[in-house]
Amino acid sequence: MSITKEKKAAVIEEFRRDEKDTGSAEVQIAVLTNRINALTEHMKANKKDHASRRGLLMLVSKRRSLLNYIHRTQPETYRSLLERLSLRR
Repeated sequence: MSITKEKKAAVIEEFRRDEKDTGSAEVQIAVLTNRINALTEHMKANKKDHASRRGLLMLVSKRRSLLNYIHRTQPETYRSLLERLSLRR
């Protein structure tokens, strides 16, 4: 269900702004998207796993609030982030 350290490091490497950036909103959104995609696959196979469903909904909510923040503060970054992550809005 969770992502591996290597996969998370690759996502951080791809979306970070500079050398030491690991916690910017863009990186957090990318990591959350990766976790959401993994949990979505799990939920397709395990429809009655309500605890994981709750966790998935919390991750989606957290990503939505971070996306709203980016949209408010940096509209250009928001649009490019949606395109890079293949998200719709």
